Amino acid sequence: MALLPILRFPDPRLHKRAASVHKVDETIRKLIVDMAETMYEAPGIGLAATQVDVHKRVIVIDISEDKSKLLAFINPEILERAGEQICEEGCLSVPGIYEKVTRSERVKVRALDPQGEPFTLEADGLLAVCVQHEIDHLEGRVFVEHLSQLKQSRIKARLSKQARITA
Repeated sequence: MALLPILRFPDPRLHKRAASVHKVDETIRKLIVDMAETMYEAPGIGLAATQVDVHKRVIVIDISEDKSKLLAFINPEILERAGEQICEEGCLSVPGIYEKVTRSERVKVRALDPQGEPFTLEADGLLAVCVQHEIDHLEGRVFVEHLSQLKQSRIKARLSKQARITA
């Protein structure tokens, strides 16, 4: 197990589209374990491989209070969307920034599990938000890109200032 470095917005690598996983093997399972450890340590409730500079379609999510319900999705794809909700989102790649984003209230997602077996999951509420947020990362999008240009500019300036202070 290893902690992986998390890319920070506006790093251009966060805009790379992730490639499909063609074979679920030990390398992918190790990636899932390392991503989960990184997510828990950060601490966060979701992480996409893109955020750790691995451009494969893999995400991990755990919205449980006690970190006991890890979900891993390989090649996730949203099959259905319903409703609308506005939720305040944050992101491990955009530390300290929280903004309201409009997402679907319910989603049905299809993916492979760590054994390479296909499954579908119907998610609502926070889990639906997380699934959509992490799949956005695989498409090369960061949640702040759902916001106005003005808000994006302010966020970039704030993160740039934080980076200078901590450097």
